[in-house]
Parts: sequence; C-alpha cells; structure tokens
Amino acid sequence: MLAAAVRHSGGTLVSWQLDHVDANPQRSTTATYHAVVDWPFGRRQELIGASARAEGRSRSDERAVIFGDGSREVAVWLYPDDPDLPGLPTAAYPDRFARLLTERGTLGRRVSADQVELEMIGYRPRRRAVVKATVARPPTGGSPGADVLFVKVLRGQNFGAVLDRHRLLLQAGLPAPPIAAATDDHLLVLGELPGRPLAVALFDRVPPVAAEDLIGLLDAMPPAVATLERHRPWADAVQQYATMVGSALPSAQPMLNEMVGAIRTGLAGIPVGDEPTHGDFYEAQLFVRQGRISGILDIDTIGPGRRADDLGCLIAHLATVQRMNQDQAMRVQHLITEWLPVFDRRVDPVELRLRAAAIAISLATGPYRGQEPDWQGETWQILRSAEQLIRSVS
Repeated sequence: MLAAAVRHSGGTLVSWQLDHVDANPQRSTTATYHAVVDWPFGRRQELIGASARAEGRSRSDERAVIFGDGSREVAVWLYPDDPDLPGLPTAAYPDRFARLLTERGTLGRRVSADQVELEMIGYRPRRRAVVKATVARPPTGGSPGADVLFVKVLRGQNFGAVLDRHRLLLQAGLPAPPIAAATDDHLLVLGELPGRPLAVALFDRVPPVAAEDLIGLLDAMPPAVATLERHRPWADAVQQYATMVGSALPSAQPMLNEMVGAIRTGLAGIPVGDEPTHGDFYEAQLFVRQGRISGILDIDTIGPGRRADDLGCLIAHLATVQRMNQDQAMRVQHLITEWLPVFDRRVDPVELRLRAAAIAISLATGPYRGQEPDWQGETWQILRSAEQLIRSVS
C-alpha cells in the first residue's frame, strides 16, 4: 500500500518504519510511517499517513488518495497534506508561514522564509498539530533575538469553539496565551507564555508551585465556562481505553477488567458536575515562574465538570511520568505526597484517586500508540501506577 501511494505521487519507496498508531477498536485505525523515498529530484525522508474505517470512507477521506482491495478502503496521504488539517502545509513550510505573518502584520514587519524556523511539537494525525515557530528579528533596529510563536493546527469543526474559549479566558484575566492570528484554514497562532513548563520545573530542588495555587487557578475560571459544551469525563470512557490497552497487551486484560470494575463501582451515582473545568489539566499544560503559575495551555477542553476530574488528571500524569532517573522520581513523588492532602481538602479523596486511576489507564494507550521501544514495559508500569491509586482507596 505504501509503495503504491508513493508510486502514485511519482516516487519510489525505498524503506519504511511504523511511527505512530491511533487504534479505535471496531471503528477506525490511523497510522503514520517514516519512509525513505526516491523522487525525480532526489532521495528524501517522508511521513506517510494511512486511515482505515470499519464503516467505509468519510467525507474528508476524499481529500486523500483512496486505495482498496475489494473488502476495505484505506485513505493515504503524504505529510503535511493531512486530509483533516488543511492549514498544516502553511505551518509546515517556512515560506508559507512567513507569507502568513507578513500578510497579517502579526509581528509588525515583513518576514522572510530564511528568518523562520519551524519545529513540530506534537502531531495527532487527522486531529491536531502544534508547531513552534521561531522568527529571527532583523539585525538592524529593534531588539535582537527572535520572536517565538506557537501554531495550533485544528480541524474545521473545532476551530471556532477553540478560538472562543481562548478569548473567554483572556477576557477573564487568566494567563492563557495571547492570540497573534487566526486564519481561514484553521490555524490559531499564539504568543509565547512567560516562565517554564511545569513539566520541566517538576524536577527542581524546591516545589515549583503550591497546590493551593493550582486549585486557585481552576477556581478562577469564569462561570461562563460551565455553560460550554460538556466533554465526556475521562472516567466515563475507562472501558474504551481498557479495551484499547488490552488489544495491544492481552496479558493485561484481567488486571484491566478488575480495575475498570473498581472504578465504575466507586464512581457510580456521582453526578457529572457543573464546575468550570480545564478538562485536560496536567503538568505540560502549565507554566510557572518564581513559584507562581504564569500560563495555562490547551484550553480546547474547558467546560462543565467536576474539580476532581482536573485534579485527578494532574495526579494521574505525575504518577505515570516515564523514563526518570532516581533523583527525578523522588522529587515527583515528593510533590504528589505534598499536593495530595491539599487536593483531598478540596474534593472527595476516594473520587480523586479513582478518577486519577481511570486517567492513568487512558495514558497506558500512549506507549503502543507512539511505538516506544519498550512499549510493553512502559504500559505495565503505567497500569501498576493505576492499580496503586485504586488500592490506596481502601
């Protein structure tokens, strides 16, 4: 299939390696592949995407090349021509991005392609991407150095809602990234936040921020957040994530079944909640400076929910950080030990731990999806962390 797709575009496939898998059992699978391709102009590294759906092609699949064998169809594309992310080519090529900045007057000056450096921060095929753009300033006049922007590449059906959510938090005085530009092809260009990611500051010798400040940030969200569309709590989808993990790692299925049963039983009857929530609150979404929170990212999922969802999300991520050395692991464990009692005073301790365990199970899909070298070992490590959270309830 990959060879046929490359041949269709005028090249010859030399080699390939699986890069990333997004599997939704019984519904769809999307994968990306690193490939070496010989083109008429020379050899290049390429990223190739492919999607197959149980119920046949979608409307956006038509923007890709469709291959079929009589029983199924697969939509294939070469990065950055993602069929669901029409703005990705603009964010992927310096000349196109420089043209966007110049035409919009985003930086108040003309920008040339040689001033632009683009770095892919994250890419979920057919869902979203984030690109870091470093734009060098002219050598004469103004401050030396560079301007840093972050480009959220979104699907059309999500773009308007995400833009509105950014504006809502900015108007309420929360430290969301400033909006530098919004485009018709669904690019949201954001300014850089001050400080450092909490994901880095976690390993500092002193706690980077107080637990009370984390709660305070969430409690400062405007009441209008609770009127937005409700996103399904992570715990409500725990069976779906357990099925995904079990499909990749069948030997974990008995453990998963037991954990799902405990989570569902423990959370049964708890209402969905109507507090303003972030929806995906963890260390990579927060910036800190001088012991205080200086920024909050990825506010796409803000909406009504329960505070235990947000605090449980943070605990789940901290409990499952991978590839730490001994000193780093001790510092993260110290933070968990320090923050948990404060969180317990804000929300029900049992609910907090069960929601954290459910989110940890969702995170256990990551090592296989990202094709980590030791994805089995990392998956087991995450599942043991989830199990420990459940056991701590009793």
